[in-house]
Amino acid sequence: MIICFDIGGSSVKSAVATTAHDVRPLSRRPTPTRDFEAFVETLREAIAEAGARPERLAISIAGVVDPVSGKAHVANIPCLTGRRLAPELSRLLGLDVLVANDADCFALAEAVVGAGRGHDVVFGAIIGTGIGGGLVSEGRLIGTGSGYAGEWGHGPVARRMLESIDQVLPLYQCGCGLKGCLDATCSARGIERLHRDIAGKYLPSTEVVAGWHAGDTGATRTVSAWLELLSGPLAMVVNMTGATVVATGGGLASDAPLIAALDDATRPLTLAQPSSPLVVQAQHREEPGLVGAAILALRDPKPRAA
Repeated sequence: MIICFDIGGSSVKSAVATTAHDVRPLSRRPTPTRDFEAFVETLREAIAEAGARPERLAISIAGVVDPVSGKAHVANIPCLTGRRLAPELSRLLGLDVLVANDADCFALAEAVVGAGRGHDVVFGAIIGTGIGGGLVSEGRLIGTGSGYAGEWGHGPVARRMLESIDQVLPLYQCGCGLKGCLDATCSARGIERLHRDIAGKYLPSTEVVAGWHAGDTGATRTVSAWLELLSGPLAMVVNMTGATVVATGGGLASDAPLIAALDDATRPLTLAQPSSPLVVQAQHREEPGLVGAAILALRDPKPRAA
């Protein structure tokens, strides 16, 4: 038995797991973002709630680990940044601790027990508050331990001149320090920036997508630009990795017609140009972090540095 966690900036979700198909949620708790001692205590509370001592802990978290120093960078939980997280938590909690990137856990969950079942290479794409991803080959994560593999959201790849709207767009500043990243341009906040510059007014991303559904001219131009910006890089990811399915999760991915439109825009740009859907909605929309973390820990009983 293991205890798995899916930890974000607002809440700590936890569960007891014995297999990938047996993941039983525990209580959800607020995330102490700036108090490390309180953070550790929150984990202790979940362990106590489980009622039995686990073999290990598996943590899915929105952060990356420097492959040289082993130190974590977790933007939305500052008290974790700069720590060698797995060894430090292991020492404090007296348990073996595995720490993995949340997009990696999402991709693994989809590859093993989700939309990617039966595919040799699965790309998991997060399209929501941020743009992220993870890559799985033959049921195994590529580049476990750092969170960098499959990270397509960062890099100056966004185009400025778009054919679909015949308009030059600015290169938006990204939180990673670069300009023109997909994370800054095509995330939920990105689509709001696009709409501001294309339609001349700010709307929440949900309203932009709703306007697209309703046939609003401004929203249609915005979504057309969004599709053009995102489909090219996604097709390149598919070509480079050989992925035969892209499982999408996150807030924007919850809109089925929007993901179908992204699939329609992406498939013709790939070398394979498959006739069946390539970009699909994830099947684990609620707890993929917990499921993926559970799979990692149950498959690999050895301690993992992070």
